[in-house]
Amino acid sequence: MDSPLILGPMLRYVDETTASVWVETRSTACVRVNAAGNSWEAGTFAVNGHHYALVEVDRLDPGSSSPYTVEIDGHRVWPEEGSPFPPPTIRTLDPERPFRLSYGSCRTSEANDLAAHKTHGVDSLLAFALDLAVREEEVRPDLIAFLGDQVYADIPSYEMRELIREDRGINTKLDAELRNYEEYTQIYRLAWSNPAIRWLLSTLPSAMIFDDHDIRDDWNSSLLWKKKVATLPWWRDRIVSGLASYWVYQHLGNLSPDERAADEVWQTIQQHQGPGELELGPMVEAVVEEADRDPERYRWSFCRDFGDTRLIVLDSRAARVLEPGKRSMLDPKELQWLDERMQGDRRHLLVATSLPFLLPRGLHHIEDWNAVLADGRWGERLATLGEWIRQSIDLEHWAAFPESFRAVAEMTTEVAEGRRGAAPETVTFLSGDVHFSYIEEVDHPMQSRVLQAVCSPIRNPLRPALRWVAALLSTRVAGPLGGVLARFVPRPPFHWSTLKSPWFDNNLASLEVAEEGLKLRWDTGVVSEGNHGAPTLREVTSITIAPHSARAPR
Repeated sequence: MDSPLILGPMLRYVDETTASVWVETRSTACVRVNAAGNSWEAGTFAVNGHHYALVEVDRLDPGSSSPYTVEIDGHRVWPEEGSPFPPPTIRTLDPERPFRLSYGSCRTSEANDLAAHKTHGVDSLLAFALDLAVREEEVRPDLIAFLGDQVYADIPSYEMRELIREDRGINTKLDAELRNYEEYTQIYRLAWSNPAIRWLLSTLPSAMIFDDHDIRDDWNSSLLWKKKVATLPWWRDRIVSGLASYWVYQHLGNLSPDERAADEVWQTIQQHQGPGELELGPMVEAVVEEADRDPERYRWSFCRDFGDTRLIVLDSRAARVLEPGKRSMLDPKELQWLDERMQGDRRHLLVATSLPFLLPRGLHHIEDWNAVLADGRWGERLATLGEWIRQSIDLEHWAAFPESFRAVAEMTTEVAEGRRGAAPETVTFLSGDVHFSYIEEVDHPMQSRVLQAVCSPIRNPLRPALRWVAALLSTRVAGPLGGVLARFVPRPPFHWSTLKSPWFDNNLASLEVAEEGLKLRWDTGVVSEGNHGAPTLREVTSITIAPHSARAPR
């Protein structure tokens, strides 16, 4: 008999006293969470015929760890009978406990066997989950952050392509891309249904933000790209379904209780008094379609404080302004929202943005120059060439939005120089997207150390030939070429250099606020004794970012 639980439970937002537990169910149901001698329940809501619930758990003790169970219509569905994994727990935050975070981006959902490992490598998230299952709870992260490309809507896995083939057939490459909400529900199930991954997401709080492949490669790279993709007859269904499913599967769980209470869609759920289940599909689709037209209409970014560490998670895709001459990574409201949260008076300020803020410097100058070229500074003909270059080699990171880059760099400088409260030990940008990992550091003398720490991919490695190209562009070629092109654009507000050169493993990164500084580590999955379904975790590299000795006392 099929379980009434399709996906989840997923432990999402957790603070000192509250937690959010998300599930997808097979039909209309009442979902109950039992923990610490109490119970909380919620009815399901529907989106296009699929059923979901988010149970708000409250009145927990700070720093507590409570095993929990989930019931659907009175029948226990989690943990599953005979599960080999430890009981799922809700571990609330303790402001005095050193903050630990794991993060990464870009994860394909291929099989865990020899054939898939040859093409996609070992799943670092699976190796991490299996490793965490045998460790003491005290060493678990407080949060895992997925910084984009949780699903690949434009390059589906083999299993997803087979589902599409059975449903509507595949005659061209475009036919293999996701078309509708139903197909998005299937790709999320494939991403999160592995037993170890499912256990991990049931016991480790998670935060998420999209990147381009959650919708389509180079999503919102330019106005010309947006006009071109809009001519595809199925694009409207794709963008609406992609953002609507993102709201359900990822965004809703990012929100705190107060943020959810202010969300117009959640308000509709809470106000529903009628008999039966509320069908939210038309409302969610209307909201996200309007948000796609007007980036100021809806905010996907969010901010969390963990004791003396702040984590800002930025939307660097949907919030863009694409009009030539006014191009911006963040719309004015989003930029103001960020400005208000870029503050000192904390030990560490972490800014998570799927696209790296600091590229290797030569690459940055190439993108900066290309942005000016494509914007028409040297004429319409060269602008056309610049746009072709931009789309051909994906020049659409922060450097490709020069005014936005300089605005955020100025905020960062003010924080790091102690002009927005006491300077933190670090201002650290956490990113993914580029399919290689590296660390950059700002050389400009400031009280805070300013860093870029990239972890990409979790599972989707560059082909060997492209690794060679990426390495050359990041170091030997991009440096001299970027130096020449930098003469044609305004200088960045500070200088930075490489602290750790690019590496190309499938990785998951970890961050720990320790007494000696900010400890960063990258781990990868390896197959031991031919057991492809149960990879082990191996450290790739690590570094401790000690504070400047001249840092102002707190």
